[in-house]
Amino acid sequence: MKHEAVRILQKKKAQILESWINKQLEDETLRENLMSNEDLRVQSEELLGGIIDNLTSENLESAHVEDFEAVEDILSSISISRAKQGYSPQETGLYVFTLKYALLEALESELKDPKILYAQGILINKLIDSFAVATFETFIKGREEVILRQTDEISEISTPVIRVWDGILALPIIGTLDSSRTQIVMENLLQEIVETGSSIAILDISGVPAVDSLVAQHLIKTVSATRLMGAECIISGIRPEIAQTVVHLGIDLSQIITKATLASALTTAFSILSLEVNKKQKNRI
Repeated sequence: MKHEAVRILQKKKAQILESWINKQLEDETLRENLMSNEDLRVQSEELLGGIIDNLTSENLESAHVEDFEAVEDILSSISISRAKQGYSPQETGLYVFTLKYALLEALESELKDPKILYAQGILINKLIDSFAVATFETFIKGREEVILRQTDEISEISTPVIRVWDGILALPIIGTLDSSRTQIVMENLLQEIVETGSSIAILDISGVPAVDSLVAQHLIKTVSATRLMGAECIISGIRPEIAQTVVHLGIDLSQIITKATLASALTTAFSILSLEVNKKQKNRI
């Protein structure tokens, strides 16, 4: 009797699509700002067509066959796009499960024998559940890609190298300084030193919430790398609490020029380069 389910679903394909679309639109959690109703229809029609057009009495019991490779590709594309659009795992899962309900309703309208309906329903449940599992797995991969991309973008944004004067660079560090971020800081700073020919780099740690021995070691590594490139490094933003922590931990920063503010560090940089900035008096008429 497996062919009965296949025959019914293929016969009622159009009705199933409408029922599925209505179920999605009736869902109170549906966010129309993420996808238009027309795009939702196109997406749903493609997936439903991929399933029903490839469905046979032989592959009804297993979604992991070559017949459903196209369906898996469609589900993968949908999951990744939804992850990037900002859908939640629950919303993505409900998208697949509402299809199951529409398919079961179609079977119920045609099969009057409870035993046959139950047996066919079990097969449909297994089939759609296997698709749902694949959807969740792909969604997680898509979300991980989004998180990694955003992390890289945030790291780039939060470590800008600013050319504040000829020969002087400033790098304001905001947030925690860990090993991976230290590598980004050093790469950006050293690259900018090479491109601009700067001889002084100011690391401003005003935005670093706390300095422990690990953070201090990362700063020292950055200073050492800068000096190897022939540039002097000044650390600014040394707040009283940071100074106390450094002393308490016994961290030796005596070989590094440190200043309380970025303005003070810039003044020191001017002095090293034998530059003098004077305020020009306005001429009175």
